[in-house]
Amino acid sequence: MSATAGFDIAKEFHWLTVIDDRARLLLNHRVGNDSDSITQAVGELHVIEAEHGPVTVGLDVVGGIAGLLTAMLLAEGFACVHVPGLAVNRARRGSRGGENKSDPRDAKVIAEQVLLRDDLRLIELPDETSVELRLLVAQRTHTVRDITAQINRLRDLLTAIHPGLDRVVQPRSKASLLLLSRYVTPAEIRQAGAARIARYLTGRGVRQPTAQALAEAAVASACSQRTAVVGERRTARMVREFADELLRLRAKLKALEDEIEQLVTAHPDGALIRSLPGMGVALTAEFLAAVGSFRRFAGGDALAAASGLAPVMSQSGKVRYSRGATGGDKALKRVFYQSAFCAIKNDTASRTYYDRKRAEGKRHHQALIALARRRVNVLYAILRDRRPYQPRPPLHLVA
Repeated sequence: MSATAGFDIAKEFHWLTVIDDRARLLLNHRVGNDSDSITQAVGELHVIEAEHGPVTVGLDVVGGIAGLLTAMLLAEGFACVHVPGLAVNRARRGSRGGENKSDPRDAKVIAEQVLLRDDLRLIELPDETSVELRLLVAQRTHTVRDITAQINRLRDLLTAIHPGLDRVVQPRSKASLLLLSRYVTPAEIRQAGAARIARYLTGRGVRQPTAQALAEAAVASACSQRTAVVGERRTARMVREFADELLRLRAKLKALEDEIEQLVTAHPDGALIRSLPGMGVALTAEFLAAVGSFRRFAGGDALAAASGLAPVMSQSGKVRYSRGATGGDKALKRVFYQSAFCAIKNDTASRTYYDRKRAEGKRHHQALIALARRRVNVLYAILRDRRPYQPRPPLHLVA
C-alpha cells in the first residue's frame, strides 16, 4: 500500500490533495505558506503514512515560493518529486471539464501524475553553495539587463542632442561613462578642451593613451556641431545621471562576478566544468545554479533532454521524423549553446565537429546546436569520472 500527495504551489497558500494507490481521495484542503500550517499538514501526511504506507509528494514548483514547504517536507523524510507545470496543464485538460482550472483540481492532477508515472525527478535539498550561486546568478542577470536598458536610454538621449558624441563613446566602457558623467553638450566639451578632459579622465583611473584619444575624438565631434538643440540642458543633465547610474551598476556587476568566481572556485565541480573549453566562470556558475547536482540525471542523454537539446522523434502513421525540442530548461540550453559558440574559436575538436556539420549542409545555428548536444555528454563524463577535459588525446565528438 502507498499514497501520493500533490501540492499546487502558490504565494500565499498551497493546496494539498492526497490519494491512495486506488486514486481514492484521502485529504483535500488549503495549506498556508507558513511554518505552523505546513507543520500541521506534515502531521496529517504522517498519519496517512502510518495507515496507507509511504507517501510520495509531488510539487509543481521547485524553490522560490515553494522553498519553505520543500525544506520542511524533506526534513521530515518524505520523498518529493517535481511534476512540471506543463505536464499538470496537459493532464488536466485531458480530463472532463479540464479547461476549468482551480487549485484543488491541479493538486489532484499532481497527485495522480505521481501515482501513474515513475519518471519524475526527485527533489533534493540543495547545498548552501548551490543556493548562493543561484541567487547571485539571478542577480547578475538582472543587473546585466538593467545595464543594457540604461545604455539604450542613454544613447537615445545623447543622439537627440549630440549624435556625433554618440558615435564616439562606448557606454559599456568606464572611460566613456566618466566622460559622459561630466561633459555632454558640444559647447561644454569645446570650452573644456582636449587637454582638460584628458586630465579629468586620467585622474579617475583611465590610462593616458585611452583618455587622450577619447578626449580628442569628443572635441572633434563638438567642433563639428555648432547648433544647440532645444531641451539640450535638461537632456544633458539626464545623460549625466544615466552615466553615473551605469558606473554604479558596473561596480555592482564587478562585485557580483568576483563573488561568483570565488564560489565557483570553491565548488567541487567548478574546476572540472571550467576545464571544458568554452565554459568560463559565468557559464559554469549558470550551469551549477540550474543543475545543482549532476547526479539527478541518469546520464548525458537525460541531461541533454532536460536542456532541450535532444532531438524529438515524431511519428504518425507512416510518417516518422525527428525535430528540435521546444521544451527543456532554457537556462541550461543557453549555457551549452553559448559555450559551444565560444569553443569553436579556441578548441580544435569543437571547431572540427562544427565545420563537419556545416559541410553536411547545416546552418550555423543547427551546427552549434549539434555541437552543444555532443558537449553535454562530454561534460557529463567529466563530472562522472572526476577527470578534467584532456585535449590530448582528444575527446572525439562524433555523431
